[in-house]
Amino acid sequence: MGVLASLSSPRELNDLSDDDLTLLASEIRDLLVETCAKTGGHLGPNLGVVELTLAIHRVFDSPVDRIVFDTGHQAYVHKMLTGRADRFGALRQEGGLSGYPSRTESEHDIVENSHASTALSYADGLAKAFRLRGDARHTVAVIGDGALTGGMAWEALNNIAVAKDSRLVIVVNDNGRSYTPTVGGLTTALTSLRTNPRYEKVLDLVKRRLNAVPGIGSAAYDVLHAMKKGLKDAVAPQGLFEDLGLKYVGPVDGHDRVAMEQALRQAKGFGGPVIVHAMTRKGFGYDAAEKHEADQFHSPGPFDVATGAETPKGSIWTDAFAEEIVAIGERRRDIVTITAAMMHPVGLHGFQARFPERTFDVGIAEQHAATSAAGLALGGLHPVVAVYATFLNRAFDQVLMDCALHRTGVTFVLDRAGVTGDDGASHNGMWDMSILQVVPGLRLAAPRDTARLRELLNEAVEVDDAPTVVRFPKGAPPKDIPAVGTAGGCDVLLRDGTKDVLVVGVGAMAGTAVEVGERLVAQGIGVTVVDPRWVKPVDPALIELAAAHRLVVSIEDNGVVGGVGAVLLQTLAEAGVRTPVRLHGIPQDFLDHAKRAVILDRIGLTPQAVALDTITRLSALVDHSDAEPSLH
Repeated sequence: MGVLASLSSPRELNDLSDDDLTLLASEIRDLLVETCAKTGGHLGPNLGVVELTLAIHRVFDSPVDRIVFDTGHQAYVHKMLTGRADRFGALRQEGGLSGYPSRTESEHDIVENSHASTALSYADGLAKAFRLRGDARHTVAVIGDGALTGGMAWEALNNIAVAKDSRLVIVVNDNGRSYTPTVGGLTTALTSLRTNPRYEKVLDLVKRRLNAVPGIGSAAYDVLHAMKKGLKDAVAPQGLFEDLGLKYVGPVDGHDRVAMEQALRQAKGFGGPVIVHAMTRKGFGYDAAEKHEADQFHSPGPFDVATGAETPKGSIWTDAFAEEIVAIGERRRDIVTITAAMMHPVGLHGFQARFPERTFDVGIAEQHAATSAAGLALGGLHPVVAVYATFLNRAFDQVLMDCALHRTGVTFVLDRAGVTGDDGASHNGMWDMSILQVVPGLRLAAPRDTARLRELLNEAVEVDDAPTVVRFPKGAPPKDIPAVGTAGGCDVLLRDGTKDVLVVGVGAMAGTAVEVGERLVAQGIGVTVVDPRWVKPVDPALIELAAAHRLVVSIEDNGVVGGVGAVLLQTLAEAGVRTPVRLHGIPQDFLDHAKRAVILDRIGLTPQAVALDTITRLSALVDHSDAEPSLH
């Protein structure tokens, strides 16, 4: 039995020898590589935090001490050390471990923080709660992988700094995205001095005695204090933190477990909020990851362990956007692009290579991205902001008040809209078409295939008096679905028989709508299937079509509450159209991780399920119309 397999609790780490701990680190890396090679996942970040996580669990007592990871995808090693190593092989699989901290999995996970830059706020609240309750436990926030580029992290630091008696240790995992590394013996000595509880007492004594000297005391103290601060700033990047009033430890080699433990114990003993700056390398210990120039295997799909070669991937929706935005940029010099630390994942790397001066990566700062885009538009350009659909939630106020209120021509491109699956509840893009419905003037497009994606993107960037949105799902696109006709701005995808059922297929669900229509036709039911293309505002042609049919069925890859179908129902009611409407969408719930197809089947968004429901509803309408008048 290996060392990892013998562990049932992180407390057992303190019983291991240095040799055992070295072997354990090697076993952890082997399991990380072996599992991610099969399932995919955030490999690079976790290879970089093995020793750091071991040190945290040897110095702090989880779950008494609370550990919050930011971003949450750095928590794989934490999962292994807290009794879940035997289940790690099913990472991100249905019924297996989540790719993020999960409260349902373990008492060692307190926050399911898979959206970045939030851990410091959670930790601030936890530490304050423990202090107010007279609880001496510690809170540890592990923040890195770009999370300190998010404004929310700095809002938290501003408050943490004034909580002088807060037992809060902030571990900055600097893997090349946060601060410039600085090393040296003098830095180590200053670290020890700054975190010694006697340091502040001595400094206060010197200040009082010098200030008591007539004429020169105050000036002498200011000079000495300035020299001390200047010396520290010259050898370590802690100036910014200490200007906030936070103690700083480091920088420390995050792959040196002994050094990390020493730094964490110093921080733990201080009794107030402390920053521990750990220098790590993504992909550390696995040659293929360390040499991967793009992102050190940040989040690869399945790959060959021996070579590091990823399993070939087919074309995905994002590829079509990536090609088309470059073509648009070639044609229009006013097009600029913005992303929030997701250049490759959202497909802007090609635009960046061709137009580097017109490409802006703002870090994990979606709010800033949206308002900066408004400023670019006010300055005469047309910005295209590309983010995952789930992350636009974070910038809702900026879309509403900064873009829409000012009628700016900003185009938001939402990748991974709808059910995404493997990454779990926080990453399903199921909220965008609901929350964006309330934004006045905004126009929202949902393409059904890549031909429509290109078409609608070109239409969107022509709008200069309102924000526009183009959203599409994760994964491989379907074959293009040709229209057989049009109705207003809508495409008619199927028209057969009498006007019994109008099926409205929104975006990626248009293919499902066509299959539903074909199943209904096979049962002798007349069907019209339409793709609205632009789902906000509601096309007047849809109102006319609905009035001419006996039943309307809407299908969308979005939350059913407040979504496209709900707005269509409201619009029909306002227009006096009494045709019954049946809504099919994602239930308002946080969906457990699984493959997209599995989740769609689970929630009833399949052709068979929708067709069966439609036949049942239509039958009920027929029965009702044939029934005798009721006396009640």
